[in-house]
Amino acid sequence: QVQLVESGGGLVQAGGSLRLSCAASGRTFSTYAMGWFRQAPGKEREFVARIRWSGGITYYADSVKGRFTISRDNAKSTVYLQMNSLKPEDTAVYYCAAQTPSSSDYNCWGQGTQVTVSS
Repeated sequence: QVQLVESGGGLVQAGGSLRLSCAASGRTFSTYAMGWFRQAPGKEREFVARIRWSGGITYYADSVKGRFTISRDNAKSTVYLQMNSLKPEDTAVYYCAAQTPSSSDYNCWGQGTQVTVSS
C-alpha cells in the first residue's frame, strides 16, 4: 500500500508562490503516475496537474497553465507542485494522488494540505 504525505501548504498573498511536496512510501514510486487535485469549500474536487512515471509528460488544468509546474524526483520518491502567481481562487485543500501501474485510475491519496491565498 502506497502512503502519500503532502506538505508545503500555507497562507500567501495574491501574486505569491508556494511549493507543495508529496512524499511517497514504497520502492516502486518511479512506476507511478502522479497527480495533484484540489477541493475548495463547497466545490467538488478538481484536477490540477499530472505527471507520467518518467516525468517527461505533464498535463495541467487550464486554470493553472503557465502558473503551476508539476515535477518529480524519483530518487526521493517525491512529487512537487510549484505554484506561482497565486490567486484567491486557488484557495483549496490540495491533494496528491498516485496511479499504480495495475490501476486505471488514481488509487492512492494523501491527506491534503491547505493553501490559502489572500487578496
